[in-house]
Amino acid sequence: MPQFNPRTGLAFLHDVLAAAAAWIIAFGLRFNLEVPAYYETIMLESLYWVVPLQAGIFWLFGLYRGLWRYASVPDLKRIVTAVTIGGLALPALFLMLQIPVPRSVLIFAPILLVMIMGGSRFTYRIFKEQGFGVVTRGGREPVVIIGGDEAAVTLLKELARSTQWHAAGVFDDDATKAGRQLQDVRILGPISEVPRHVQRLGVRHAIIAMPAASHIARRRAVKICTEAGLQVMTVPSYDDLVSGKVTVSQIRHVELDDLLGRDPVVLDTAGLKEWINGRVIMVTGAGGSIGSELCRQIARFKPRALVLFELNEYALYCIEQEFRQKHSGIPLVCAIGDVKDRARVEQVIQAHRPSVVFHAAAYKHVQLMESENAWQAVLNNVAGTHIVAAAAAQGGVEKFVMISTDKAINPSSVMGATKRLAEMVCQSLQRADGIRFVMVRFGNVLGSTGSVIPKFREQIAAGGPVTITHPEIRRYFMSIPEAAQLVLQAGLMGNGGEIFVLDMGEPVLIADLARDLIRLSGFGEDDIKLVYTGLRPGEKLYEELLAADEATLPTPHAKLRIAKARQENGQWLGQLLDWLGQHTQANDDEVRRDLARWLPEYRRD
Repeated sequence: MPQFNPRTGLAFLHDVLAAAAAWIIAFGLRFNLEVPAYYETIMLESLYWVVPLQAGIFWLFGLYRGLWRYASVPDLKRIVTAVTIGGLALPALFLMLQIPVPRSVLIFAPILLVMIMGGSRFTYRIFKEQGFGVVTRGGREPVVIIGGDEAAVTLLKELARSTQWHAAGVFDDDATKAGRQLQDVRILGPISEVPRHVQRLGVRHAIIAMPAASHIARRRAVKICTEAGLQVMTVPSYDDLVSGKVTVSQIRHVELDDLLGRDPVVLDTAGLKEWINGRVIMVTGAGGSIGSELCRQIARFKPRALVLFELNEYALYCIEQEFRQKHSGIPLVCAIGDVKDRARVEQVIQAHRPSVVFHAAAYKHVQLMESENAWQAVLNNVAGTHIVAAAAAQGGVEKFVMISTDKAINPSSVMGATKRLAEMVCQSLQRADGIRFVMVRFGNVLGSTGSVIPKFREQIAAGGPVTITHPEIRRYFMSIPEAAQLVLQAGLMGNGGEIFVLDMGEPVLIADLARDLIRLSGFGEDDIKLVYTGLRPGEKLYEELLAADEATLPTPHAKLRIAKARQENGQWLGQLLDWLGQHTQANDDEVRRDLARWLPEYRRD
């Protein structure tokens, strides 16, 4: 039963008076507003039964749980149901009491009561939202809506209550909608006509309300709007809306993720929950862009505890603070340590006994690892992986998931070569009856540490130019959450020894990426120039997802395939470890020469 408060009391009183008024009006309609004295007596006497009965039914049916300001169809359904029950109960009551109420009154009264109760609520809502037109649009910024489907309708309802925006028009490519209205806002024509209306409408902003549209359609809409001089925003993605994480009204600026054309990842949620729920999970490199997102995705499945292993103190502090606030129910172990420190790695694994280890710690920046730091890349990416993998095998870990890279295929850089060796180390440790090693390869992720996007943003903020190594350079991209989700899915599916290759979609021309970012920042190519600087050491023009001698096998998941890569045995691993132990330091040329010996496919520039 709803808590009684003054507003509830007013609403209840209104409905009681409405029941009385409907009953009296019904008698008036029956006798053409001239009620005979005999029936006037019956009308007044019957009110003593009508009003209490209707009031009790209204209260029992919960008509006072909702707010009139948000009156909607469900509220109307409850009113109709309550009035109908009352309308059926009254004839039975009057029959038992032998009160001769005219039958037409018993029909008119419920209809009138629904009209009064429903009409009052919806009139109040209209007044609150629009003020009957008394409230002007002064101070509210005009905005055009791109898209005319359900998301646009929901957005227009939200904007009607907004103190910041008012919708000046809608544009949609469906020709059958032209000239019609959505929520009293006219559909002015196809999206291509936006530039023609900008000056007339006095708009400076556009909202893309096309969450389920293809990336091609979104990219086209953004391009048309930005070229018309509009700042472009968008409603959340369809995936976010369906998951309930956000609502349509939470508009935001368009990001590159919105234009890349990545379909939502479909996860085996039940399988992941069974795998992760109630287990201890460890993530190395937990403060990095991929490692931290893995932690967030893992948290969705309620592990028994999460062990965060990270060398960077500040990065570990940041993820620890985030989890304390957003995932306070998950016990955390924040362990500072280096993957090259065997004693520390073994101590953490033995102390907390994780069931699954996600190994995301690595040196990933191609150019930094190419000169001055080549041997450090070998120690961290190869020796460090072996230390963590061996400690996991000795510590009873069930599954070890290593994050690899597309740069490990036919590597032309030290970083790529070390990641390929790390894959081979894990495969060499695989035993039929022991820990299961799973490797996952993918390309660049938007916004990750060291990616081109933060660099481009800084260059645009400084007024340019935006530097690109080559006009034809292309890269595969996906968002950080998508990469983390697919890593989890691959980890669940892996039986041991597989290298999973993520479906990276189509490669993106970096120059196009830069142009998109320039437009989204409110500039044109006349304002921010593109400058080509030439390929750097170890850099490829095109990235590959498979080596020449590799093929793939399908998996039940559309975005995951298994690479049939060359594997080495335990003897090879012993020789590799001997090589790693021979040096305390090595110069870059020696490292590259030795890498070519271990990896025939390594192409030194």
